[in-house]
Amino acid sequence: MHKFVLNLITEWRKIGLPFAGETIVAAVSGGADSLSLLLAIDTLRVKKKLDLRVIAAHFNHKLRGRESDADEEFVKHIASERRTELVLGHGSIPAEGNLEQNARNARYKFLSETAERLNARWVLTAHTMNDQAETFLLNLIRGSGPDGLAGMRPIRELRQETNDRAGEIEQPSPGSLFPVASPFLVRPLLTWARREDTENFCRESGVEFRYDTMNEDMSFKRVRVRKMLLPMLKEFNPKIIETLSQTAELMRPKSEPPASVGGLETQALPGPIADELLIRDLRALEQAELRQSLRSWLKSRRGSLRSVGLKHIEAVERLIFSTKSGRTVELPDFGRVHKQNGRLRFENIKVD
Repeated sequence: MHKFVLNLITEWRKIGLPFAGETIVAAVSGGADSLSLLLAIDTLRVKKKLDLRVIAAHFNHKLRGRESDADEEFVKHIASERRTELVLGHGSIPAEGNLEQNARNARYKFLSETAERLNARWVLTAHTMNDQAETFLLNLIRGSGPDGLAGMRPIRELRQETNDRAGEIEQPSPGSLFPVASPFLVRPLLTWARREDTENFCRESGVEFRYDTMNEDMSFKRVRVRKMLLPMLKEFNPKIIETLSQTAELMRPKSEPPASVGGLETQALPGPIADELLIRDLRALEQAELRQSLRSWLKSRRGSLRSVGLKHIEAVERLIFSTKSGRTVELPDFGRVHKQNGRLRFENIKVD
């Protein structure tokens, strides 16, 4: 078998993915990364190494007009050629706010609904070491803490990838196939595959992949990191992709201990977490402990720390030590922190 396929089956075992008797959903955009993952899985099925129901899932964001529709037709052709079941989703992405984030939210919502409808416990995406390196740099530039610098996780619950509040995403919808547990989001290429590996595997498999022209749009920060910053860093370290990816992995704690503020456990665990924290308890903490406690608290209330940078933590910190009450710190995407009567309160802002 091809080295790419062997590496995938090795990671498959390491992560603990099933080999038989279950359904998996593989997100397929038509690009080299997701296509290589689908091709490798198909090879393992043909070689009788996997006996799984594999569902390819393609979401058409409708962001590039005819190009987006051409991507969809391409994925249809590949799925038909490989005799793989295919689920299609379509969406009109809101122009307001962060376009990348809006598109991402719509895509994960589609994947989550697809997994639930098909009773699939595993949703696979094809993020690579390049994606991890870019995420690490973006979070570093933003002023993220250890949680952000740890980057993407190879496996986690799918609902943790949304911006929904923890208290809301725990509630199952009527008739849900997952009344307690969420499907798992798995990134089986994240720790070993580079973008050049996925492209080479597609070419050597005799399959042309689609290319998203938005990857050339320098108005996106991630594109500027990819096109400008990483090539500069590569002059200092030719293996900068691997280095940054490995650094993110080193930043990831084996287990995340709960942060405590005034006896309040603020780790992001299922179930209700208090909206309010006492100012006097927060002021008694050392700065490093205070910032980590605030990150843990905000993560538990928002469901994630996505887009929350050091400047937001510092703003809340200034709020804590200010002598004035009735002040508010606005958070990105949604949510705010309000100071009143000696307490901090997180307030969710609903976005329709």
